[in-house]
Amino acid sequence: MPKQGDQFTVELKETHIGWGTYRYTNSRPQIEGECYIPIPSLDAHQYGIYNSIHTQGRDILGQNIFNAKSTDGYFDGVVKASGNSQAGDPYAKNLSGKGNLRAFNYWFNQMNVTVGTRIKVEWTSPTDILFTII
Repeated sequence: MPKQGDQFTVELKETHIGWGTYRYTNSRPQIEGECYIPIPSLDAHQYGIYNSIHTQGRDILGQNIFNAKSTDGYFDGVVKASGNSQAGDPYAKNLSGKGNLRAFNYWFNQMNVTVGTRIKVEWTSPTDILFTII
């Protein structure tokens, strides 16, 4: 599990900003405003960033859900580490609002996030994340 000081930086792509409408699958209706922050696979493995496969389907603070804030003050909420690169993989590939794929939408809009925006994701404790747009 992540610990204080663990961090990574990602550059957002169109699919991250517009997940609800810009997807490679038509498995569900398009939904405006859905977005997420990707987790690089190497970082997920290095820091032990797990999805709910690892927690047997439960949401556990410090394992697959985290309290999160942004340095600019526009985001404050609970995020969930989810998704995987292949079926059965316990390592997460993205962070999104827990139960709300639109959780980052207001923050992204207020900060004029576009393709190419870089976000630093830093654990300030095993249960807390700080997001910084750089």
